[in-house]
Amino acid sequence: MGVSLSTPTLDEKIFALVDRIVCGVAFGKSYGGNQFKDQKFQEVIGKTTKMMDSLSAENFFPSVGWIVDVLTGLRGRLEKSFHNLDEYFDRVIDEHLDLKREKLEEDDFVDVLIGLLNDEASDYCPTRDQIKAMLLNTFIGRIDTIAVAMVWAMSEVVKTPQVMQKLQGEIRTSLGRKSEVDINDLPKLKFLKMVVKETQRMHPPAPLLIPHETISHCKIGSDGYDVYPQTRVLINAWAIGRDPSTWRNPNEFDPQRFEGSDVDVKSQHFELLPLGADRKICPSISMASSSMELLLANLCYPQQDTPLPWAHSV
Repeated sequence: MGVSLSTPTLDEKIFALVDRIVCGVAFGKSYGGNQFKDQKFQEVIGKTTKMMDSLSAENFFPSVGWIVDVLTGLRGRLEKSFHNLDEYFDRVIDEHLDLKREKLEEDDFVDVLIGLLNDEASDYCPTRDQIKAMLLNTFIGRIDTIAVAMVWAMSEVVKTPQVMQKLQGEIRTSLGRKSEVDINDLPKLKFLKMVVKETQRMHPPAPLLIPHETISHCKIGSDGYDVYPQTRVLINAWAIGRDPSTWRNPNEFDPQRFEGSDVDVKSQHFELLPLGADRKICPSISMASSSMELLLANLCYPQQDTPLPWAHSV
Protein backbone atom coordinates (compact mmCIF):
# COMPACT_ATOMS: atom_id res chain seq x y z
CA MET A 1 0.00 0.00 0.00
CA GLY A 2 1.54 3.30 -1.06
CA VAL A 3 2.17 6.20 1.26
CA SER A 4 0.20 9.36 0.57
CA LEU A 5 2.27 12.28 -0.63
CA SER A 6 0.54 14.39 2.02
CA THR A 7 1.71 12.17 4.87
CA PRO A 8 3.77 14.35 7.25
CA THR A 9 7.40 13.39 7.58
CA LEU A 10 9.10 12.99 10.96
CA ASP A 11 10.77 16.40 10.75
CA GLU A 12 7.42 18.06 9.93
CA LYS A 13 5.82 16.41 12.95
CA ILE A 14 8.72 17.47 15.17
CA PHE A 15 8.47 21.08 13.95
CA ALA A 16 4.72 21.06 14.59
CA LEU A 17 5.19 19.63 18.09
CA VAL A 18 7.89 22.14 19.05
CA ASP A 19 5.67 24.90 17.61
CA ARG A 20 2.87 23.84 19.99
CA ILE A 21 5.22 23.83 22.97
CA VAL A 22 6.97 27.14 22.32
CA CYS A 23 3.96 29.08 21.04
CA GLY A 24 1.85 27.78 23.93
CA VAL A 25 4.35 29.22 26.41
CA ALA A 26 5.23 32.44 24.56
CA PHE A 27 2.02 33.35 22.71
CA GLY A 28 -0.65 31.68 24.83
CA LYS A 29 -1.71 29.27 22.09
CA SER A 30 -0.44 27.36 19.11
CA TYR A 31 -1.67 28.04 15.60
CA GLY A 32 -1.07 24.44 14.58
CA GLY A 33 1.53 25.36 11.99
CA ASN A 34 -1.04 27.50 10.13
CA GLN A 35 0.55 30.85 10.90
CA PHE A 36 1.25 31.65 7.25
CA LYS A 37 -1.06 31.68 4.25
CA ASP A 38 -0.41 29.12 1.53
CA GLN A 39 3.04 28.31 2.91
CA LYS A 40 4.29 25.48 5.05
CA PHE A 41 5.31 26.53 8.52
CA GLN A 42 8.62 24.67 8.29
CA GLU A 43 9.50 26.32 4.96
CA VAL A 44 8.94 29.83 6.32
CA ILE A 45 11.10 29.07 9.37
CA GLY A 46 13.85 27.63 7.17
CA LYS A 47 13.86 30.57 4.74
CA THR A 48 13.92 33.10 7.57
CA THR A 49 16.84 31.35 9.24
CA LYS A 50 18.77 31.36 5.97
CA MET A 51 18.12 35.08 5.58
CA MET A 52 19.49 35.73 9.05
CA ASP A 53 22.60 33.67 8.32
CA SER A 54 23.24 35.12 4.86
CA LEU A 55 25.90 37.72 4.12
CA SER A 56 24.51 40.97 2.76
CA ALA A 57 26.73 43.14 0.56
CA GLU A 58 24.95 46.21 1.94
CA ASN A 59 26.32 45.42 5.42
CA PHE A 60 29.87 45.73 4.14
CA PHE A 61 29.39 48.41 1.47
CA PRO A 62 26.38 50.52 2.58
CA SER A 63 26.46 52.96 -0.31
CA VAL A 64 26.51 50.48 -3.22
CA GLY A 65 26.05 47.03 -1.64
CA TRP A 66 22.26 47.21 -1.92
CA ILE A 67 22.60 47.00 -5.71
CA VAL A 68 24.34 43.63 -5.38
CA ASP A 69 21.63 42.43 -2.98
CA VAL A 70 18.92 43.41 -5.47
CA LEU A 71 20.67 41.69 -8.37
CA THR A 72 21.25 38.48 -6.41
CA GLY A 73 17.62 38.44 -5.21
CA LEU A 74 18.62 38.66 -1.55
CA ARG A 75 16.71 41.92 -1.02
CA GLY A 76 13.48 40.44 -2.41
CA ARG A 77 13.74 37.25 -0.36
CA LEU A 78 14.52 39.27 2.74
CA GLU A 79 11.48 41.52 2.28
CA LYS A 80 9.22 38.53 1.68
CA SER A 81 10.39 36.83 4.87
CA PHE A 82 10.01 40.08 6.78
CA HIS A 83 6.41 40.65 5.62
CA ASN A 84 5.43 37.04 6.40
CA LEU A 85 6.65 37.31 9.98
CA ASP A 86 5.52 40.93 10.46
CA GLU A 87 1.93 40.04 9.55
CA TYR A 88 2.02 37.06 11.90
CA PHE A 89 3.36 39.06 14.85
CA ASP A 90 0.80 41.82 14.20
CA ARG A 91 -1.88 39.16 14.40
CA VAL A 92 -0.52 37.81 17.69
CA ILE A 93 -0.27 41.29 19.27
CA ASP A 94 -3.75 42.34 18.07
CA GLU A 95 -5.26 39.17 19.53
CA HIS A 96 -3.64 39.95 22.89
CA LEU A 97 -4.90 43.56 22.77
CA ASP A 98 -8.47 42.38 22.15
CA LEU A 99 -10.42 43.06 25.35
CA LYS A 100 -12.81 40.21 24.50
CA ARG A 101 -9.98 37.70 24.40
CA GLU A 102 -10.30 34.86 26.88
CA LYS A 103 -7.48 35.33 29.38
CA LEU A 104 -5.36 32.44 30.59
CA GLU A 105 -4.70 31.76 34.26
CA GLU A 106 -1.15 33.06 33.87
CA ASP A 107 0.16 35.75 31.54
CA ASP A 108 2.18 34.54 28.57
CA PHE A 109 5.25 36.27 27.19
CA VAL A 110 3.24 38.60 24.94
CA ASP A 111 0.98 39.64 27.84
CA VAL A 112 4.07 40.61 29.85
CA LEU A 113 5.46 42.71 26.99
CA ILE A 114 2.13 44.43 26.37
CA GLY A 115 1.90 45.13 30.10
CA LEU A 116 5.18 47.05 29.80
CA LEU A 117 3.84 48.83 26.72
CA ASN A 118 0.85 50.13 28.68
CA ASP A 119 2.64 50.79 31.96
CA GLU A 120 3.45 54.49 32.09
CA ALA A 121 5.29 54.08 35.41
CA SER A 122 7.70 51.51 34.00
CA ASP A 123 11.29 52.58 33.31
CA TYR A 124 11.25 50.51 30.13
CA CYS A 125 8.43 50.96 27.65
CA PRO A 126 9.00 48.92 24.45
CA THR A 127 7.51 50.01 21.16
CA ARG A 128 5.39 47.71 19.03
CA ASP A 129 8.35 47.09 16.72
CA GLN A 130 10.59 46.22 19.68
CA ILE A 131 7.99 43.71 20.88
CA LYS A 132 8.01 42.15 17.42
CA ALA A 133 11.79 41.90 17.53
CA MET A 134 11.64 40.05 20.86
CA LEU A 135 8.93 37.75 19.50
CA LEU A 136 11.15 37.02 16.49
CA ASN A 137 13.98 35.96 18.81
CA THR A 138 11.58 33.67 20.67
CA PHE A 139 9.96 32.27 17.55
CA ILE A 140 13.08 31.59 15.49
CA GLY A 141 15.57 31.05 18.26
CA ARG A 142 13.53 28.40 20.04
CA ILE A 143 11.41 26.60 17.47
CA ASP A 144 14.02 26.22 14.74
CA THR A 145 16.94 25.29 17.00
CA ILE A 146 15.03 22.75 19.09
CA ALA A 147 13.36 21.15 16.07
CA VAL A 148 16.56 20.92 14.01
CA ALA A 149 18.46 19.44 16.96
CA MET A 150 15.68 16.89 17.49
CA VAL A 151 15.80 15.77 13.85
CA TRP A 152 19.56 15.25 14.15
CA ALA A 153 19.15 13.39 17.44
CA MET A 154 16.63 10.97 15.97
CA SER A 155 18.79 10.47 12.87
CA GLU A 156 21.87 9.59 14.92
CA VAL A 157 19.99 7.33 17.35
CA VAL A 158 18.30 5.41 14.53
CA LYS A 159 21.66 4.96 12.74
CA THR A 160 23.33 3.65 15.92
CA PRO A 161 21.51 0.50 17.13
CA GLN A 162 23.61 0.13 20.29
CA VAL A 163 22.69 3.66 21.37
CA MET A 164 19.01 3.01 20.71
CA GLN A 165 19.14 -0.25 22.66
CA LYS A 166 20.87 1.35 25.65
CA LEU A 167 18.52 4.33 25.60
CA GLN A 168 15.40 2.17 25.49
CA GLY A 169 16.80 -0.06 28.22
CA GLU A 170 17.35 2.93 30.49
CA ILE A 171 13.80 4.17 29.90
CA ARG A 172 12.30 0.72 30.58
CA THR A 173 14.31 0.29 33.77
CA SER A 174 13.60 3.78 35.10
CA LEU A 175 9.92 4.13 34.19
CA GLY A 176 8.52 0.62 34.17
CA ARG A 177 5.10 0.62 32.52
CA LYS A 178 4.21 4.28 32.60
CA SER A 179 2.30 5.38 29.52
CA GLU A 180 4.67 8.25 28.75
CA VAL A 181 7.72 10.11 29.98
CA ASP A 182 7.03 13.34 31.85
CA ILE A 183 9.27 16.17 32.98
CA ASN A 184 9.72 14.66 36.46
CA ASP A 185 11.27 11.50 34.98
CA LEU A 186 14.14 13.29 33.22
CA PRO A 187 16.58 13.44 36.20
CA LYS A 188 16.62 9.62 36.24
CA LEU A 189 17.64 9.32 32.59
CA LYS A 190 21.40 9.89 32.66
CA PHE A 191 22.17 8.26 29.31
CA LEU A 192 19.42 10.31 27.65
CA LYS A 193 21.19 13.48 28.75
CA MET A 194 24.43 12.15 27.26
CA VAL A 195 22.66 11.48 23.94
CA VAL A 196 21.33 15.06 23.86
CA LYS A 197 24.76 16.47 24.72
CA GLU A 198 26.47 14.38 22.04
CA THR A 199 23.89 15.55 19.48
CA GLN A 200 24.59 19.17 20.38
CA ARG A 201 28.34 18.51 20.06
CA MET A 202 28.12 17.00 16.58
CA HIS A 203 25.21 19.05 15.25
CA PRO A 204 24.97 22.50 16.87
CA PRO A 205 21.64 24.10 15.82
CA ALA A 206 23.50 27.21 14.59
CA PRO A 207 26.92 25.97 13.36
CA LEU A 208 28.36 29.51 13.26
CA LEU A 209 26.29 30.76 16.20
CA ILE A 210 24.91 34.31 16.01
CA PRO A 211 27.28 36.81 14.32
CA HIS A 212 29.16 38.99 16.81
CA GLU A 213 30.68 42.44 16.40
CA THR A 214 33.61 43.68 18.45
CA ILE A 215 33.22 46.95 20.36
CA SER A 216 36.88 47.60 21.11
CA HIS A 217 40.35 46.62 19.97
CA CYS A 218 41.71 43.36 21.37
CA LYS A 219 44.48 40.82 20.78
CA ILE A 220 43.91 37.07 20.48
CA GLY A 221 46.42 34.26 20.91
CA SER A 222 50.07 34.14 21.86
CA ASP A 223 51.02 35.86 18.59
CA GLY A 224 48.78 38.81 19.42
CA TYR A 225 46.34 38.64 16.49
CA ASP A 226 44.69 42.07 16.26
CA VAL A 227 40.91 42.37 16.12
CA TYR A 228 39.70 45.92 15.57
CA PRO A 229 36.41 47.58 16.61
CA GLN A 230 33.28 46.81 14.57
CA THR A 231 34.83 43.62 13.18
CA ARG A 232 32.25 40.97 12.39
CA VAL A 233 33.20 37.73 14.12
CA LEU A 234 31.80 34.27 13.37
CA ILE A 235 32.33 31.46 15.89
CA ASN A 236 32.57 28.03 14.28
CA ALA A 237 30.81 25.94 16.94
CA TRP A 238 30.67 22.99 14.52
CA ALA A 239 34.48 22.88 14.23
CA ILE A 240 34.94 23.36 17.99
CA GLY A 241 32.73 20.35 18.68
CA ARG A 242 34.72 18.19 16.23
CA ASP A 243 38.22 19.31 17.11
CA PRO A 244 40.39 16.13 17.10
CA SER A 245 42.79 17.66 19.60
CA THR A 246 39.93 17.80 22.13
CA TRP A 247 37.60 14.96 21.20
CA ARG A 248 38.47 11.30 20.65
CA ASN A 249 36.99 10.05 17.35
CA PRO A 250 35.17 13.38 16.89
CA ASN A 251 33.08 12.25 13.91
CA GLU A 252 31.70 9.23 15.75
CA PHE A 253 28.36 9.48 17.57
CA ASP A 254 29.35 8.21 21.01
CA PRO A 255 27.23 9.56 23.91
CA GLN A 256 29.22 7.53 26.44
CA ARG A 257 32.19 9.88 25.95
CA PHE A 258 30.38 12.10 28.49
CA GLU A 259 30.08 9.38 31.12
CA GLY A 260 31.73 10.67 34.29
CA SER A 261 32.53 13.98 32.57
CA ASP A 262 31.51 17.38 33.90
CA VAL A 263 31.62 19.01 30.45
CA ASP A 264 28.32 20.77 29.74
CA VAL A 265 26.82 23.20 27.22
CA LYS A 266 26.32 26.09 29.66
CA SER A 267 29.42 28.04 28.54
CA GLN A 268 31.65 26.77 31.34
CA HIS A 269 33.61 24.56 28.95
CA PHE A 270 34.79 26.20 25.76
CA GLU A 271 35.34 22.90 23.97
CA LEU A 272 31.54 22.60 23.70
CA LEU A 273 29.65 25.75 22.67
CA PRO A 274 26.57 24.72 20.67
CA LEU A 275 24.44 27.44 22.30
CA GLY A 276 26.98 30.23 22.68
CA ALA A 277 28.69 31.45 25.83
CA ASP A 278 28.71 34.14 28.52
CA ARG A 279 26.44 37.12 27.84
CA LYS A 280 25.68 35.89 24.32
CA ILE A 281 24.55 32.44 25.42
CA CYS A 282 21.11 31.30 24.27
CA PRO A 283 18.58 32.63 26.83
CA SER A 284 16.44 29.53 26.32
CA ILE A 285 19.20 27.03 27.06
CA SER A 286 17.30 25.32 29.89
CA MET A 287 14.10 25.07 27.87
CA ALA A 288 15.96 23.80 24.80
CA SER A 289 17.74 21.00 26.67
CA SER A 290 14.71 19.87 28.68
CA SER A 291 12.44 19.99 25.60
CA MET A 292 14.89 17.87 23.61
CA GLU A 293 15.20 15.34 26.44
CA LEU A 294 11.44 15.06 26.87
CA LEU A 295 10.68 14.74 23.16
CA LEU A 296 13.48 12.27 22.47
CA ALA A 297 12.56 10.11 25.47
CA ASN A 298 8.93 9.84 24.36
CA LEU A 299 9.83 9.16 20.73
CA CYS A 300 12.11 6.31 21.81
CA TYR A 301 9.93 5.06 24.67
CA PRO A 302 9.05 1.40 23.97
CA GLN A 303 5.46 0.75 24.97
CA GLN A 304 5.88 -3.02 24.74
CA ASP A 305 8.65 -5.53 25.25
CA THR A 306 9.39 -5.50 21.54
CA PRO A 307 11.58 -2.65 20.27
CA LEU A 308 10.24 0.04 18.00
CA PRO A 309 9.97 -1.22 14.39
CA TRP A 310 12.54 1.29 13.12
CA ALA A 311 14.88 1.04 16.11
CA HIS A 312 17.60 -0.96 14.32
CA SER A 313 17.18 0.44 10.82
CA VAL A 314 19.88 2.63 9.33
